[in-house]
Amino acid sequence: MPKDQTLKKILVIGSGPIVIGQAAEFDYSGTQACLSLKEEGYEVILINNNPATIMTDTHVADRIYFEPLTVDCVEKIIAKEKPDGLLATLGGQTGLNLALELHEQNILPKYDVKLLGTPIESIKKGESREEFRALMNELNEPVPESEVVTKVEEALAFAEKIGFPVIVRPAYTLGGTGGGIAHSMEELEKLSASGLRESAITQCLIEKSIAGFKEVEYEVMRDVNNTCITICNMENIDPVGVHTGDSVVVAPSQTLTDVEYQMLRSASVKIISSLGIIGGCNIQFALDPKSKQYYLIEVNPRVSRSSALASKATGYPIAKIAAKLSVGYTLHELLNPVTGDTYASFEPALDYVVVKFPRWPFDKFFYAERTLGTQMKATGEVMAIDRNFTRSFQKALSSLEIDLQGLEVEELQELSTDELKSKLGEQSDERIFVILELLRRGTTPEYIHEVTQIDYFYLTHFAQLIKMEASLKEVRFDSITAEHFKQVKEHGFTDAYLANVWNVPELDVRAKRKALHITPSYKMVDTCAAEFESSTAYFYSSYYGESEIEPSTNKKVAIIGSGPIRIGQGVEFDYSSVHGVLALEKEGYETILINNNPETVSTDFEVADRLYFEPVTVEDVLNVLDAENVTDVIVQYGGQTAISLVKGLEEAGVNLLGITNDVIDALEDRDLFYKLLDDCDIPHIPGEMAKDAKELVKKAKDMGFPLLIRPSYVIGGKGMLTIQNETELQACLPAIKASHFPMLIDAYFPGKEAEVDVVADGKDVLIPTIVEHIEKAGVHSGDSYALLPAKTVEAAHKEKMVSYAQKIVNKLQYKGIMNIQYVIYNDEVYMLEVNPRASRTVPVVSKVCNTPLVSLSTQILLGKSLSEISEKLGLLPDPAYTTIKFPVFSTSKLSGVDPLVGPEMKSTGEGIAISSTIEEAAKKVFHQYVLSKKGAAEVYINGEAQDLEKLVQSAGLTLVKDKEVSEWVKTKEALLYVSLQPEDKESRMSALKHGLMVMTEAETASLFFQSFQVDEYHVSSLQEWFQKTKKEVTVS
Repeated sequence: MPKDQTLKKILVIGSGPIVIGQAAEFDYSGTQACLSLKEEGYEVILINNNPATIMTDTHVADRIYFEPLTVDCVEKIIAKEKPDGLLATLGGQTGLNLALELHEQNILPKYDVKLLGTPIESIKKGESREEFRALMNELNEPVPESEVVTKVEEALAFAEKIGFPVIVRPAYTLGGTGGGIAHSMEELEKLSASGLRESAITQCLIEKSIAGFKEVEYEVMRDVNNTCITICNMENIDPVGVHTGDSVVVAPSQTLTDVEYQMLRSASVKIISSLGIIGGCNIQFALDPKSKQYYLIEVNPRVSRSSALASKATGYPIAKIAAKLSVGYTLHELLNPVTGDTYASFEPALDYVVVKFPRWPFDKFFYAERTLGTQMKATGEVMAIDRNFTRSFQKALSSLEIDLQGLEVEELQELSTDELKSKLGEQSDERIFVILELLRRGTTPEYIHEVTQIDYFYLTHFAQLIKMEASLKEVRFDSITAEHFKQVKEHGFTDAYLANVWNVPELDVRAKRKALHITPSYKMVDTCAAEFESSTAYFYSSYYGESEIEPSTNKKVAIIGSGPIRIGQGVEFDYSSVHGVLALEKEGYETILINNNPETVSTDFEVADRLYFEPVTVEDVLNVLDAENVTDVIVQYGGQTAISLVKGLEEAGVNLLGITNDVIDALEDRDLFYKLLDDCDIPHIPGEMAKDAKELVKKAKDMGFPLLIRPSYVIGGKGMLTIQNETELQACLPAIKASHFPMLIDAYFPGKEAEVDVVADGKDVLIPTIVEHIEKAGVHSGDSYALLPAKTVEAAHKEKMVSYAQKIVNKLQYKGIMNIQYVIYNDEVYMLEVNPRASRTVPVVSKVCNTPLVSLSTQILLGKSLSEISEKLGLLPDPAYTTIKFPVFSTSKLSGVDPLVGPEMKSTGEGIAISSTIEEAAKKVFHQYVLSKKGAAEVYINGEAQDLEKLVQSAGLTLVKDKEVSEWVKTKEALLYVSLQPEDKESRMSALKHGLMVMTEAETASLFFQSFQVDEYHVSSLQEWFQKTKKEVTVS
């Protein structure tokens, strides 16, 4: 069937700010879908309040609403825009739940809006645990013994009947929120209570645990004619019991027999057909490796995290095709964009192995509970492709950017074998490394299999790697044979690791390797195992076979991507990479992008001219530059990941546009930075550098408390601490490793913090707006609420900020983009830090101020001057509206993480609200949360706060004083817990556990209370706000 001609305007629901379990994969699928609908001539209206994404860019949708993702708000937009259709299956769980509520409340029929793609009945069957089970019994598809409960007592009664362990799965949640595995009545009582609270319909499934079976997933597509195809099947190295987002996943599955593969494939097709899903769907099975008995674990009737992975693993653009199917196309009418001439109804075939490895936040939250279960904890992931499992696995490890030396983890090497064996039984993020360390000590794969149930296929490969690692330590750099060298490269040992083992510089290893002609060839991802001609330029490296790339002689530039999403370096950096590519293409350059994050837009093969899916390391980048014969590289858009390669790339003679290692040192080395500021006559906060613990204590005492300490060269305030007195300093010394030095020590000025993003050409600067933080200095900029434009910063102080930025640019002859943070204290403006790269705020500032920062900066890096490309210089006039940027935390998903905000970043995402007043914008910021609390109106303030108490009253809320916090948080009336005492951790954790918002800064709480000054709020698209600003400018 061709497309539906009755539709003209389509409303798409995005997934909102990033939280654990719902990350950048929805930016990728949402962007693809919107562009795919626009390509068909539809008018696309988008609601999504996440500014950090490409999806919310003005070129992706015709109108963008940065508004709360709630039913009443979507209704306002529907009433205003009158769309013909609604597409909700690309907005993750958020979009799906909204579509269901809109349907339940009869809003879609009321405005005559058609739900596109998967019908509501099918969504219900897939999401409601009860309906799903009934359908599976009808189809004779086995599901684990289970019961749907709506009360804790029912859960306990069922467990009594079938015995432990049992799994708790809340209905309508994402990333396994609120769920888990219970081994005792006590655990079950806790889990089922939190599960019922998290579920949109207060319903949980309690099922008998089949932990230990193999977990296998199929990504399937179906069209309205009931044509079904499987895109990809994947298996988790971890058996059932660990959330698939926290598992190491391999595609295609390596350990299934053909019979098993076909059996599960047939079951997948049967299930998607009977559910009547249109578009993409993810189906998870548990397979008993011994008996071929399988169970169905769950079905996601929407585009999911696994769809992004399957798209990148096969090159088949699931979201793009799903969007076309939702408007009536069928698979055999659509061409597969990868091959260009086979149809989309053709199943992909792979002649390589893909490994996905999760990126956990435990390097930041070393105190968090590390056990993995059915509640997802990873913030991001990396993907690697190669011809064999071993190198694919090692490539994934070197993409993670964690403290690894090859396959070795220092902390585990210090443990005794018995300690390691007891760790082996725990499902934690360290388990793979524990296995490797045990193999190193001679533990048998049989023993490891017995404890973990991990398939022998993987254990044998791990053992093979450990054997090869040992062989490396027995040869010297000058005596290794070419054959041996080639073998270790084929299995993924990196130049950096070899340099470390042989104790020689990495570039020497590289030179020797090239002299022996051991260089990677590049293979194309073509979706059809090379059976057909393919036209994509999507490549991975391998040490097998000949190269499939033919580099052009065009002028070209490479952009280094930002790697996996983690706290402190999120999707904002991917945004900058993509815009860098777009700007280069516009200027007539061929673009080469190197990145390894399967969730993002930058690794969509339609973005750059040539995409290399590789680890972002010096070795891999140099290999690509050699193969492509490109000399110019941009590192400013890849966050700290790309900046940390500067030294290595510079030593290898690469031309980095707009930056040198000296510039980075001048800004990141404390002594050099303060010297630079003194030369420019810019005030800075008193600060020192300490090279060891003894010096740290002495300098801290001399400076006086309170103060901040942190390691030099970090992102997201990692390892940063506020120290109030000497006792606190002594207490944190044991946690500081030798590798953390030199440490920076700063006086702490509790003033107002502000930041700017600057585009500069060495002479002039352009600053779209000044961002003012709502909380006082000391809260990480990524975790603070912020106002754009600044509202309470005096004109004289603004002028100083601009002139200081100008001075730095002139002194360093800085070209490109940078971010500068200031603190205003006692009527003086101090410069806190300068980041020589695109920062977290670039997408927000670009959108709100309608100024394409990355595009301007790229043109400057290519040699243009600022005055050629921008009419205005300096600080631009304020927009005619107010924007509040707000942080979004996933702390409730990481047990043991305190919601106290401070200098170390904890939020996983951000949103914005735009309005003509601060109060109305604040109303939008908190609207979704307040609504979910259904009329609760009690506020508990722990700490001294006279001003806040007045605000509580004028907000019409009730201040609670004399109740026991641990009891109060359980009540339906509880709305907000304000904790102004850092040592009050226990109460904060208990408020968090009961789903309350916790605020630890008086300014944040004050913003919350201000939001109650407004009863009604209005919705406007970003495009309308731009019009308002234009009018005001022409009038004045």
